[in-house]
Amino acid sequence: MTLPSVYQHKFAEKLTILNDRGRGVLVRIYNIKKSCADPRTRPPPLGDKALEPCARFVHKKFPQLDVRSGTQHLGPVHKDKGDIARALGPFYHSFVDVLEFRDHVYELLNTIDASQCFFDINVNYDFTKSYLDLVVTYVSLILLLARTEDRRVLIGLYHCAHEMIHGTSDPSFARLGQMVLEYDHPLKKLAEEFGPHTKAVTSALLSLHFLFARRNQAAEQWRSDQLLSLLGSAGTMLSPASSDTMACEYLSLEVMERWIILGFLACPGALGTSPQCLELWRLALQGSLHVTLVRDEALAVHKVTEELLGSLKGYGKRVADLKECKEHAVAHSGALHRGRRAYLRGALRELEALLADQPGLLGPKALFVFMALSFCRDEVSWLVRHAEHVTKTKTPEDFVDSSHVAELLFLMEQLRALVRRRAGVLQRYHVQYLARFDALVLSDVIQNLSVCPEEESIILSSFVSSLSALSLKQVEDKEPFDFAPLRLDWFRLQAYTSVAKAPLPLGANPDVGRVMNLIVFHTKLLDALEDLLAEASDLSDLGFYPRPVEKMFTATMEEPSMLRYSIAFPLLCGHFSRCHHAMCPEEYPHLKATALGLCNKFLEEMARQASACVMDACAEQHNLSEKLLPKHCASTVSKARNKKASKQLSKKAEPERDKPGTESQRKDRTLTTNMDKLHLTLAELSLSLNHVPKFTVFEHTVTPAEYLSSHLETRFTKAIVAMAGYSQATQEVARPSEVLAGLGAYVTFIQSLGQFVGLDTGRIIRNVLLQQTQPRDAAGEQTLTTIYTNWYLEALLRQASTGAIVLAPALQAFATVPREGEPAFSAAEFSDVSEMRALAELIGPYGMKFLSDNLMWHVGSQVGELKKLVTENMDTLVQLRANSCKPEQMAALLPRLTSTDNVLKRMTIIGEILSFRAMAQQGLREVFSHHCPFLMGPIECLTDVVTPDTDIQVTLSIFELASAAGIPCEIDPALVNVLAGSKTDGLSPEEDYKVACLLLVFVAVSLPLLATDPASIYNTETDGYNNNIHCLAKAIIHVSAALFTIHNKNIETHLKEFLLLASVSLLQLGQETDKLRARNRDSVALLLQLLVAESSFLTVDMLETCFPYVLLRNAYREVCRENLLGRVPSH
Repeated sequence: MTLPSVYQHKFAEKLTILNDRGRGVLVRIYNIKKSCADPRTRPPPLGDKALEPCARFVHKKFPQLDVRSGTQHLGPVHKDKGDIARALGPFYHSFVDVLEFRDHVYELLNTIDASQCFFDINVNYDFTKSYLDLVVTYVSLILLLARTEDRRVLIGLYHCAHEMIHGTSDPSFARLGQMVLEYDHPLKKLAEEFGPHTKAVTSALLSLHFLFARRNQAAEQWRSDQLLSLLGSAGTMLSPASSDTMACEYLSLEVMERWIILGFLACPGALGTSPQCLELWRLALQGSLHVTLVRDEALAVHKVTEELLGSLKGYGKRVADLKECKEHAVAHSGALHRGRRAYLRGALRELEALLADQPGLLGPKALFVFMALSFCRDEVSWLVRHAEHVTKTKTPEDFVDSSHVAELLFLMEQLRALVRRRAGVLQRYHVQYLARFDALVLSDVIQNLSVCPEEESIILSSFVSSLSALSLKQVEDKEPFDFAPLRLDWFRLQAYTSVAKAPLPLGANPDVGRVMNLIVFHTKLLDALEDLLAEASDLSDLGFYPRPVEKMFTATMEEPSMLRYSIAFPLLCGHFSRCHHAMCPEEYPHLKATALGLCNKFLEEMARQASACVMDACAEQHNLSEKLLPKHCASTVSKARNKKASKQLSKKAEPERDKPGTESQRKDRTLTTNMDKLHLTLAELSLSLNHVPKFTVFEHTVTPAEYLSSHLETRFTKAIVAMAGYSQATQEVARPSEVLAGLGAYVTFIQSLGQFVGLDTGRIIRNVLLQQTQPRDAAGEQTLTTIYTNWYLEALLRQASTGAIVLAPALQAFATVPREGEPAFSAAEFSDVSEMRALAELIGPYGMKFLSDNLMWHVGSQVGELKKLVTENMDTLVQLRANSCKPEQMAALLPRLTSTDNVLKRMTIIGEILSFRAMAQQGLREVFSHHCPFLMGPIECLTDVVTPDTDIQVTLSIFELASAAGIPCEIDPALVNVLAGSKTDGLSPEEDYKVACLLLVFVAVSLPLLATDPASIYNTETDGYNNNIHCLAKAIIHVSAALFTIHNKNIETHLKEFLLLASVSLLQLGQETDKLRARNRDSVALLLQLLVAESSFLTVDMLETCFPYVLLRNAYREVCRENLLGRVPSH
């Protein structure tokens, strides 16, 4: 199609390209300004101290820089010219881009003026908007350029380096330097430049007058008009929301305000010639104290405008008007916007609730959604901008309102999500609307045109045919729509028909513009929904205001009623990626880091508060659970038994203690308890964290619930360790059963979180409890396994080795020997059957294995010391073994042995350790059987099939499995592993085997010495000895089995030999004449019975062959008699 010459200017294409290009150049200059202001990102030449004199010289002489005559000042530049050119090249070319952009803008503005274009935002919306955007972008760019303090140094240093390298200056430098000088005072220069363009700019701005006045109203007027309300006129609820100025309805008020203020800054002459211009200008100045240039670069409008008008002649009245507007803005703008935000919160709440319940209303009322989003975006942006830049004011509350912004942001996100989720509803409605209404209306408008040239007729007719061809089937088949060509054609047609003397003047036929604007909005709902949402509600610039946003978030977290909306702040970070421009890729990492950092900070704080709330509630439940522990009923029982006596007590008696359950009694439901507050806070935070399962921030998928999960795991882990109350200094620790009860309270409450939080609470509990079975948790801190392993080794077993604690087989626990002057401590409370079960529940099989390994390490070290003692007495022991059947020679050899007491003491310690381990293993077996009976059965069956003929490695493997389940074994695999790894250095296997045999000899011949110890008395109440020598039996049997398994020898044979030697040694006590040496002979003789009972390799028949059972029976009778006599009170 051949167009007339007037159509060859391509205004639509040029405006589109220049606006995008201008935005990119603006972002680049912004990035340069910020980079140079930050010491961390300054270009290296600006931070080099050697170049500072050169920079001062360049700044002073700019742009008259003669490289040849200035060599004395530019020596360092010459030295590093290559690095300087590389470092400053991108900065220099960015300034060249400004120069080129200015040239193109000049050319286009002059062409538009020459064409005498018609501008009306209500008719040729795209054309007028693009024109005003270009003007404002250019003005913003020039003002930002003037604010870039290092512009002269950047350009000058690059110029010098370039000329030194190439021998000639860059072709653009002369004009670029002149431009920089001209814009040192940008406002006056802009006023001069825009003098010829005043008419076009003014006509475009005046078309905003009615629209801006209508949109810039107070909340009271909105309320009386029932703005955005679907219920206000319920009868028209299904009628499509339409307007003659469709796109203007959701056009940003902030954008219009910026157009007006910056437009009249560039064209101040219009203020004195047109009362309408003056009225519009005054109205814009009363709404804000700062307007945005780009991102967080704002313009103090009243100050800057006053400087400009004050420098011009004949503007005294305008300065007075300006001061009046400033006073009005300072006094009233804050309250005005606060009232708007309050109204919008209620209006959006109603709108979102109705549309979520009846999504079909989205079709006819789509305009309301985008209007609401646009209004909210303007108010949030205004608040953040003024919170950052307004520092001193008499009404600071007008510029804060932080806690309620969260609700506004949240409702915006809800509406955006609703529109995305119900895009199908919008498409089904508007594809029919376009085909059955818009196409018909446009056709009627075309037919009613008095004049319609062929070219315009063809374009408009193609619009009608394109719309008429639409059908509902396209939506059902999910065919993609693409109306971008139609919208571009309409933009071109606007430009063609807006010039003077156009064959079809759009100004004389406004109905075409109004119908087409409506059609453009409807087509965007079909194929450009995301762009439309961004246009109406993009908040990406908030990423450049981290401090105000963080303050708002903090205020939200401090307001309980706003907690449910706090997720809006992390979701807000998802907007920040939209502010990235392709012309400035170097800022992408910074934007990404800022967005992810803020998002992470917000979610961490939300998760921290939620997890703290959970842990506080768990602690409350723990306290209630603790009141039910059996130990607390003692006082109640005591009072009941002494009820009569208690009546005689004075009035100053101990106060009555609350019984469990009283916390649930209340006379009035309005009385809130701490648990009520915790539940409420937790419910609010949970609503927020569960609002979306995941969202995206700069290509990173963020899952809010995982933050809570992570914090809960960390806090739960710390809480469990804190429940143990372990103090290494005082060796105090809580009983395992008490910790288990507390843990049960915590777990029960965390499991109940399912009704609040969409968390896998089972996974959290499993992860935390599994970590407690390891020596260290995920953070490297100590766990219950480490705490109880250390305590039982360092506190309980160490005291047992000193005689302060004895093993009481009758009690199946260790018991404390009462001593005067020492604090009361009951070992039985930490070592009885219930405590061992609780310990096994707490630390599990893994933890019990760690405990067992540590116990066995101590056994191994004791056996190592015993082997050293055997080596010292090697010769004597060999002779004793050879003369085992010759009592006289044995009696003569015994005095030669050294450290016999030490041998017995170490063997006793080994027995104590093994006895404790056996008790712990029994607890593990009971717990394991309860939790995994289906697994315990096969393990027990496997253990039963082991015979003496089974291969030793197979046997040990089976026993290791059984031991892990708590099943006792004839041969302890853990002990075998420890002793096998601690063979005596320098000894051959044969010699080590010999030492093992002699160790049994040493112990056997030393047993009679126990009779001299006053504590070696068998106690029938505890079924043990006061010096723990009954533990010798377990030590002898298990150490022997392990040692001879290592050497692959017959265990039974060696135990028989030991039994023979021990019997001979103990029988010699019967011939002892010294009563002191034989005073506990009967008690010590009973050790032989314990040996046989402990070992599966020895039998009573074997014992009978070397030690008559009648002697054991007599010894039992004598010991029992002495115990009975000892309990008879003396008279």
